Amino acid sequence: QVQLVESGGGLVQPGGSLRLSCAASGSIFSGYIMAWYRQVPGKQRDLVARITNGGTTNYADSVKGRFTISRDNAKNTVYLRMNRLEPEDTAVYYCNRIGALVLSWGQGTQVTVSS
Repeated sequence: QVQLVESGGGLVQPGGSLRLSCAASGSIFSGYIMAWYRQVPGKQRDLVARITNGGTTNYADSVKGRFTISRDNAKNTVYLRMNRLEPEDTAVYYCNRIGALVLSWGQGTQVTVSS
């Protein structure tokens, strides 16, 4: 069974940076668009950033210019570099495919931005 394992979250002050990683068991990345999502308790899970197999990226307006998504298909890993973090970025972050190709969700990684 394919598993997605997110890591790299933590507590950071406003203006700080974090780098999230998402590793998968099995070769599930190659050829697929991969994405990072985030969810705040009581709200829906929102797509934050996505990247095609060829490296084309798209971002939600709220993170554009601050977050960078990247991938390493050989390592079955997708990354999210987050700079200039704001309290509004506080959420559990998940990675997955998009749309109808979504796999079972991992446990996510908590990001808390607070002074």
